Amino acid sequence: MRKWTSALFAFVALIVVAATAGASGKGTPDEAKALVDRAITAIKTEGKDKAFAAFNSPTGGYVDRDLYVFVYDLEGTVISHGGNNALIGKSLINLKDADGKLFVQEFVSVAKGKGEGWVDYKWVNPTTKKVEDKTSFIKRHGDMLVGVGVYKG
Repeated sequence: MRKWTSALFAFVALIVVAATAGASGKGTPDEAKALVDRAITAIKTEGKDKAFAAFNSPTGGYVDRDLYVFVYDLEGTVISHGGNNALIGKSLINLKDADGKLFVQEFVSVAKGKGEGWVDYKWVNPTTKKVEDKTSFIKRHGDMLVGVGVYKG
């Protein structure tokens, strides 16, 4: 009986460790899309000011591991940024990633064109502090775009 109890305990411990490791890891594309949708719902129900304050705060419920909400107007100016508040109010329309890609222009193009989609680029991961491959889900909401990215590295 002790062998079964020990084996059961070891199995449960393994599951807990695996679940904890997944919870502390990287966000997934599905989680990014869900966070974008939740952010847009917050803008609709709580208003821009209250929603943006929550997006910008690490404890506002919109920063999860390496996932965070960012909002730009359709001219490429940052309205809200859960990963780096210093960017708020800055026009990043001509910002290039490490490979020279004008990814904010692509954000705007996706928002104005299809209304939603994925954009690949390189960006500093706030958890590792390293430039990594990233893909962001962009969705237009009125006169702005809301995005959340997933680090691939």
